[in-house]
Amino acid sequence: MNNKCLDCVALTIAIIGAVNWGLIGFFSFDLVALIFGNMSWISRIIYAAVGISGLYLITFYMYAGGMDKARD
Repeated sequence: MNNKCLDCVALTIAIIGAVNWGLIGFFSFDLVALIFGNMSWISRIIYAAVGISGLYLITFYMYAGGMDKARD
């Protein structure tokens, strides 16, 4: 199944989440909490979207395995 738009959206959300986790890890600075409030309903939705995107991106491993077999 080829969902380029969904793949790009999921990847963008996951990158935003990764940058936020990097800021938390390096500087103890939570950008999402700063912008939307500490565990407000919108920040919880953002955290949930990052988690769902990460789970969806696990399927990229299947794509990577399938691409190599198709080239042989």
